[in-house]
Parts: sequence; structure tokens; C-alpha cells
Amino acid sequence: MKLAFIPHHANQYRPHLIRRYGIATLLVIIIGVQVGYNYSTTGTVLGDKATISTDTLLNETNAERAKNHLPPLALDGKLSQAAFLKAKDMLAHQYWAHTAPNGATPWQWFSEAGYNYSYAGENLAKNFRSADAVTAAWIASPEHEANIVGEHYTQAGFAVVDGTLNGKETTLVVALYGAPADATLPVAATSSGTNNAAVRKSSESITTRFGLALYALTPAAIAAIIIALAAGAVAFAAHVYRRKLPKVLRQSWYRHHGIIKASGMASLCFIIVFLYSGGQI
Repeated sequence: MKLAFIPHHANQYRPHLIRRYGIATLLVIIIGVQVGYNYSTTGTVLGDKATISTDTLLNETNAERAKNHLPPLALDGKLSQAAFLKAKDMLAHQYWAHTAPNGATPWQWFSEAGYNYSYAGENLAKNFRSADAVTAAWIASPEHEANIVGEHYTQAGFAVVDGTLNGKETTLVVALYGAPADATLPVAATSSGTNNAAVRKSSESITTRFGLALYALTPAAIAAIIIALAAGAVAFAAHVYRRKLPKVLRQSWYRHHGIIKASGMASLCFIIVFLYSGGQI
């Protein structure tokens, strides 16, 4: 363990963990963990199949409401139908927004599904791989969180639809929240989430993508990042002891091998995070 992790005289201040064979072993472990997790959860090696269902979305939503001491939402078939219609419309007309290019608002789909409401709201998400990642990203946005923990809502409907959007394979998630109207005609209601998807998309930056990617990380990805960070810490420790390297190594690039490898491990962490950065809300 000391030879592998701690720079000292016996390993020439070059821990075996950050030598070529050590780094190669780490990469094999990281890739193996990713492949194993992806295959066990999605049935594909690349993990490019979303594992989102209406039941898990409802459970995640109600878990968040319970944290706020709010009653759970009931799954409503009409709301789920309205959510499905909205998702299909976005794919049919190739747009990603609460309001369609022809001016249709989210409330049109409530009407088409026959859901008369007194309060209504909509959340959108795309290209997340799990329901908990979707919900976590929504909770991180005040506009989207307001719908999840809206005290007026009593019901919810969800749709998860795969298709091609702007030339890319996409998984769309539409969540609709409502409270039935007592009257026979629907009552126009405002929602804090009416335009938030369009705003998010237009203002999206690298920082925003990075933040959303953190919510989309799988347990395997988190484990890979921890392994890479641990290796980076060992590499940085080796850099601190660079003056104690054998003379022949101090006169070569090995004098800076610790900081080079620490930077490489940090870069690997960023790469892993950005591999999960396709999700948008």
C-alpha cells in the first residue's frame, strides 16, 4: 500500500498507482465499472437508453413534496395523455419550448385531453437518463421547483417519449401538474414554469451544462470521479517530493510528472461530467 500510494525512497518518490501500469489499471477499472453499471441498469454497454418511467417520476415528485410537508400528487390519466400530446407535438414540429412555433401554449393540451383545471403547470426535460436526475435538475431551478411543490396542485401526469429532435436522438420528459376545476369550463391559470425552458436554453452556458451534468451523474460515474480524484491527490503528493527524485529523473520530464498526471486526472473528471451534460430543462 505504501509503495502504491505514498511517495518515498523505496518507490523513488513515484507511487506505483501513478506509474504507467498503475494509470492503465485505473482506466480499466473505471471503464469496467461504467460498462457494468450501464449494462445492469439499461441493458446496453454505452448506457444510452433512458430508464425513466411515469411511476418513478411520480415517486420522485412526491418524495420532494413530502420534504416540504405537502400531500402527494395523484397520477391522472388525462394529464398523462396531455403530456404525451405535448411531447409528440414537439417532435412533430421540431421545437423545444413551452410555447409551440404556432403559438400553442401548454394549456391547449390540457383542453385536448379533456382536463378542466383551476391551476395548471408544466415542466420539461430532455436527454436525462434517470428519473432522479430529472427531478434533481428541476429542484435546482426555482421555476421548475415551484411546480413540483405547488401547494395548489393535487394531480400530475407524465410522458416519456423517445424520438429525433433537430437531428439528434432525444428522450423528452413532459410533466403536467393540475388541480381540477369545479366549473365545467377550464379556467385560465398562470404557472411559474410557463417560459422557463426557453429561457434556460437561450442562456445556457458551460457552467449551466456542468451544473446539470452533476445532477445526471450515475453512481458508477461518481465512483469513477472519486477514483480519479484519489489518483490525482497521489500524483500531487508526488509533485511535492519532486526534488527528491533520483538525479537522472530530475533532469527529465519526470521532474514534473506529478503535476502532469494530477492535471490529467482532473481533466478525466471533467470529461466524465461532460459526458452526462446532455440533459436540459
